[in-house]
Order: sequence, then C-alpha cells, then structure tokens
Amino acid sequence: MMLTTALVALMACAPATDNRQPETDQRQEATSLLGTPLVPATPSPEAKARMEQQLADAEAALAAAPDSADALIWVGRRQAYLGRYGDAIATFTKGIERFPSDARFYRHRGHRYISTRQLAKAVDDFEKAVDLTRGTPDEVESDGQPNAQNIPTSTLQTNIWYHLGLAHYLRGDFDQAARAYAEDLKINPNDDNLVAVTHWAYMTARRMGREDEATRLLAPITKGLDVIENDAYHRLLLMYKGEVAEAEVLKSVDEGLGLVTIGYGVGNWHFYNGRKDEAVAVWRKILAQEDQWPAFGYVAAEAEIARMR
Repeated sequence: MMLTTALVALMACAPATDNRQPETDQRQEATSLLGTPLVPATPSPEAKARMEQQLADAEAALAAAPDSADALIWVGRRQAYLGRYGDAIATFTKGIERFPSDARFYRHRGHRYISTRQLAKAVDDFEKAVDLTRGTPDEVESDGQPNAQNIPTSTLQTNIWYHLGLAHYLRGDFDQAARAYAEDLKINPNDDNLVAVTHWAYMTARRMGREDEATRLLAPITKGLDVIENDAYHRLLLMYKGEVAEAEVLKSVDEGLGLVTIGYGVGNWHFYNGRKDEAVAVWRKILAQEDQWPAFGYVAAEAEIARMR
C-alpha cells in the first residue's frame, strides 16, 4: 500500500527500531502494555534542579501543615513530575486514607495509574471521584507546570471525566469512553477543554463506526477558537474537518511530545479510514520516542500495537 508523502516524512523523523533504552539514572516505574520496562528519561540538569526544588518546597509546606490536604496533593504531584510515579501513587493513597471524601486524591492517583499502565485501577479511581463530586460545585485546577499565559485551563470535574474517558479508551471500551467524554463536554469551561475532549470523543466515535456523531462533534471546532495550550489537538480536529491538510499538521513536528500527540491522531485517522498499514507505521514511530512513554498518545499507540498481537 502506498504511503502518503506526509507520512513518509513523518517516518523519516524517528529511528526504524523501537528497542532502544533511554540514558537515565532513574529506576523502572512501570511495565509497558507490550511487556517492556518503562524508565523515566533524565530531565536536563536545569529542569531537574527546578523540579527537585519544587518538590522540596512542597515537602516543606507539608511539614509546616501536616493536616493540609492541599499540601499533600502537591507533594504527590511534584513527585510525579519528576517521574517518581510509584512514590506519587503512594502519596495519593496516603491522602485517600486520611481524606477519604476528597475526590482530588482519586483524580490524581488515577492519572498516575494511567501513567503506569494500571488501567483498571484508574477506572475505579475516576469512577469514585465522579461519585464524590456529583452535585458539587466545580473548581479550577491549578497547573503544576503553567502554560505560557499562566492561565489554568482545566477544572477538577473536567479532568475527572477526561481521564476516565481516556482510561476506558485505552482499554478498548469505546462505549464507556464516549459516555465519559459526553459528560465532560456538558461542563466545557473553555476552548482548550473543548478541543482536548472533542479530539478523543471524535476518535472514539470513529472507532465505533458512529460517523454522523463524529461529524456533529466537529461542528463547534473553528480556526478562531481561543486555544492556549492544546494547539496540537486543535490542528488535528481541523484536519479531521478537512480544513487543514495532513502535511500542514505534520509540518515542524519531527520528534518528542509533538510527534507523539500529532502522530497518534494522524495514525488513528488512517486506521479508521481503512489505511491500517499507514496507521501501524506511525504508531511504531511513536514508540521509538521512548522518553515520551508517559504521554497519552504514546500509551494509546502502545495499546493499539498490543491489541494487534
């Protein structure tokens, strides 16, 4: 089967094999859905020093206020940003034991269960978080690593539904994923949330063969949306609408998180349009970006290849 010109360019951007081990001084944190060890890449010295200082500050804040749920949450979040997912899960578990009615601990532990490929546990945590937040006011969720405008773009409840949908999606339970994304879109606080949720909801609908539903989901997506940090999802959605060419979406995306995020969407687009060879080629190139294994697009590509085995 002939590959598109844009796809050939994408394939040239990454090594042909996916069995390299990243250079790192960190420990194995998980096992991939393909059975390989997952070790966080070592950040740059500057980034590592900054994140370690942020963790130290969070630990100091917790020591000063040991009964603070907020302080405990930030210790877990800072551990996770350093790739210490096991430590973060343990911290959030401690938070659940001490603050069992605080949905935030389930939300954050569920996220890190996704990172460590414990998808059934993630579903359980997010469903518990849904129960705890049902009928309560939503709240803005502060960013651990702020965007360029330093404007948080997500809320507690949108994050719970978004990650619940993702956990179902990664397990191949598209019906439950669609239900979660529909709930998220009912809240929809801003355009960043709109494009992120619509991207996964659209792919879910296409994987279920619901093309009319997929088309309806794209209706609110326009070039004029005020998107701060989810530009990759926005461009992919415009590609799905036929308003941006595949080559334009892939332009300047050659490696790293950009390749993983854009690549999974492009690969999936090929897959449900009957071009399986092209899809698999892109997904395998994503898996060559080994230091990006915590990224959702990477986990999704991993799940696709695992299901084909």
